[in-house]
Amino acid sequence: MAPAVRGLKGFVWQKLKSAVFDDFRKEEEWKIILLDDYTTKLLSMCCKMTDLLAEGITVVENVYKDREPVPHMKAIYLITPTKKSVDGLIDDFISKSSSRYKAAYVYFTDFCSDSLFNKIKSSCAKSIKRCKEINISFFPYESQVFTLNIPDAFYRCYSPTLEKTKDKDAVLQVMAEQIVTLCATLEENPGVRYRRYKTEGSGGKEKEAILEEDDDLWVKMRHKHIADVIEEIPKLLKEASSKTKAAEGKLSISALSQLMKKMPLYRKEISKQVVHLNIAEDCMSKFKSNIERLCKTEQDLALGTDAEGQKVKDSMRVLLPVLLNKSHDSHDKIRAILLYIFSTNGTTQENLDKLIQNVQIESDSDMIRNWKYLDVPVISSFVAQQHKYPRRDRSKEETFQLSRWTPVIKDVMEDAIENKLDSKDWPYCSRCPPTWNGSGAVSARQKPRASYREERRSSARLIIFVIGGVTHSEMRSAYEVSEAYKSCEVVIVSSQTFTSACALPSVILATLTAFGSRKADKLVQNCSLWKEDKY
Repeated sequence: MAPAVRGLKGFVWQKLKSAVFDDFRKEEEWKIILLDDYTTKLLSMCCKMTDLLAEGITVVENVYKDREPVPHMKAIYLITPTKKSVDGLIDDFISKSSSRYKAAYVYFTDFCSDSLFNKIKSSCAKSIKRCKEINISFFPYESQVFTLNIPDAFYRCYSPTLEKTKDKDAVLQVMAEQIVTLCATLEENPGVRYRRYKTEGSGGKEKEAILEEDDDLWVKMRHKHIADVIEEIPKLLKEASSKTKAAEGKLSISALSQLMKKMPLYRKEISKQVVHLNIAEDCMSKFKSNIERLCKTEQDLALGTDAEGQKVKDSMRVLLPVLLNKSHDSHDKIRAILLYIFSTNGTTQENLDKLIQNVQIESDSDMIRNWKYLDVPVISSFVAQQHKYPRRDRSKEETFQLSRWTPVIKDVMEDAIENKLDSKDWPYCSRCPPTWNGSGAVSARQKPRASYREERRSSARLIIFVIGGVTHSEMRSAYEVSEAYKSCEVVIVSSQTFTSACALPSVILATLTAFGSRKADKLVQNCSLWKEDKY
């Protein structure tokens, strides 16, 4: 039996089972399922084809493509409420005589507009046996991480060129509604707080390794430091190998029989470990060849101290080796320049021009200059209100020299759980019930449930939303804080995910904002609608 799907992916799959597949199970017929690009990705993240077969699905098709008609079978349409997907549905039932399928069971991932619904009603209403909105409008990225898949959200929210358009409001509205579908899936009715952000202006055959939630070793290793991974995997290999050798030493017929039965399991276990070891070694070789020195520079600039704890007196001297290194690409150098600017609280126009010219990044210089729109003093004469988050003292925590920076968002998570967030900086749009005391001992959820994971049944949940993207170090923080505070599970979400050698501290300071107060109010309003079963 396949292992149970963990975390958010498990919740999404259970929601799909109860809202879609259990909905027609009584009819005991094999069915076809039609998906669009969004729902194809959604399903691939939380289930396998064997899971669909177990639910009576024999064929998976793309609603956009031409297909052979199967008039004796019923079809499930799991699609987004968009014109393209709805047109694909309507085309399958243009007339009764030419219908591709016997009947349609339609499930929209999100709210279907009146115009699209009326279009369906006037075109193929007689062929539709069921039509529902299941409200799953997010992707479960990991067990405690999900994404809204809006990579341009940061630009649309903060670009001065869009300041006078309604695009910012539109994308905030979409993200608010997507987060509500998460709350509905988790059966949460959360209290909502936000940060106000203010600006002055607007060796063999190569094989693809698939890393999934049901890979226990991947789940265990994915957020560990590379040094720990390199040390731990060989130990696991040695342990698995010793088990095999110990079993081979037994010469009885029954012992050999048992060994033959277990050999495929041993081989599979060792094979997985070898794959992960190869991945780790590849990462380490890339790290040693080019990234190690870059990481040291970024850590020194981000923290303002070196590995020995001594204050960095000359940030330019720290920066120059990176800029002069021809093996670093322009984006690495831009990130280093930004960290230099943040560490010195701005630089002169003359100095900035020289840096851009000498590094030859004129075409990408807006990546540096445009930080002024996020209220960051790029030029020292630029008057800006600083939004520095008070940091926790982590001087006694053991860290690797090249991983000394702790994401600001980890402080926010811990402060939220301990009820230490300043209500002036983090005002409430809606308060949690009185039972929430900051310790996480009692959940803010309103509905009783019997189907939650046993280990989280009595816990609270903290959902953190960041506009503009989260790094893997910030994802790791969600797991670390959940482990440290056993009674509270932290879930982190953003408009996208991205990687970098070192997360820019001011990226976090600038984007640690769910919404402005007006949009936070909209999120609360939508959560209330869900509570009233209007979602």
